[in-house]
Amino acid sequence: MVMKNYPPEFKADAVALVLSRPDRTITSIARDLGVSRETLRVWVRAAQARGEGGQRPAGGAGTGKNISAGPVPSDDVLQEENKQLRARIRELEQERDILRKAAKPFRDRDKLVNRFQFVEDHKALYGVKRLCRVLQVSRSGFYRWLKGAAARLARRQADEQLAEQARRIHVEHDGTYGSPRVTAALRAAGMKVNHKRVERVMREHGIVGLRLRKKVRTTIPEPDAAPVPDLLQRDFTAERPNTRYVGDITYLPVGGGRFLYLATVVDLWSRRLVGWSIADHMRTELVVDALQAAARTRGGRLDGAVFHSDNGAQYCSREFARTCHRLGVTRSRGAVGISADNAAAESFNASLKRETLQGAHRWPDARTARLAVFRWITRYNTIRRHSRLGQLSPIDYEKTADNLESAA
Repeated sequence: MVMKNYPPEFKADAVALVLSRPDRTITSIARDLGVSRETLRVWVRAAQARGEGGQRPAGGAGTGKNISAGPVPSDDVLQEENKQLRARIRELEQERDILRKAAKPFRDRDKLVNRFQFVEDHKALYGVKRLCRVLQVSRSGFYRWLKGAAARLARRQADEQLAEQARRIHVEHDGTYGSPRVTAALRAAGMKVNHKRVERVMREHGIVGLRLRKKVRTTIPEPDAAPVPDLLQRDFTAERPNTRYVGDITYLPVGGGRFLYLATVVDLWSRRLVGWSIADHMRTELVVDALQAAARTRGGRLDGAVFHSDNGAQYCSREFARTCHRLGVTRSRGAVGISADNAAAESFNASLKRETLQGAHRWPDARTARLAVFRWITRYNTIRRHSRLGQLSPIDYEKTADNLESAA
């Protein structure tokens, strides 16, 4: 057992041994005597301060050099201090290297998981303890994060698979679907997925639906038109089919600075495009043809239905009024210059041009424009999911409603 209290004789002999053996270090003598190095050094310094036993040579045996009087550190003390200083310098240099390497990955998004990943990537070189201290993260937190590596890998792989499915749906629909419609398509395919997760994965993989382009006003009001009341009052809903319709004219830009014009008739119940017409003019027959096409889709007549439009000259003409009377349609019009009064029809036209042009300013020619519009309209009615219909297409919505009505 190591002694805690040493007699004076032991201390004097220990000091004499140190001073008489300049070829040995205090550390080695202390180890032989069974005392600590610092304790023995204190005894030697105290004896030297009292002028007892002389001075220990600083340069080893036979050097002839003596330490000056007073409590001056010996060589082994200086060597030990130098050793500690060099170790501290190495430690500071390593910390500097760690911070230099961490500066770039943490510059933009310094998240906690980024720091944990940095510790994992460099632990073989610097050690976990030092890295966690320099980066100011807890070791326990790092090990918890490390333990969940397998689960994170599984989630990452699942996100990659989801991104592939979302991209496939996005491509199938000409790059027009955003996250809500992609989510609906995935669920329709039997996949249980949260819409927030789909939105995140699409954003991380750069899968983006088309956005609305700036609107261009094309309505030319008829100043002498007889007044027609607004029967919808911006309520663009219907409780039954074939009761409320909206329509509008939109331009289709083609090469050479020319235009085609599209007239539409949309059933507000199912959002189905039941009638439409394309021409290279904006005469009244354009809107008449579209309304007659809607009547054919609904069985020949539109008895009791309300058709709502803006105050364009075509919708205010006598010819269009006669057509409405013949088909059993009640006319409705919004205020002049107020696009919100016919927002449902304008929204339909905006979606059509946004998803067919896809950022282009025009179609190369009239034939290409006609085919693109025809394809989109067909897909709109049969395939394209509509947010107001519970992400069903208009025709699927009508079939579902018919089935429920038959069952009742």
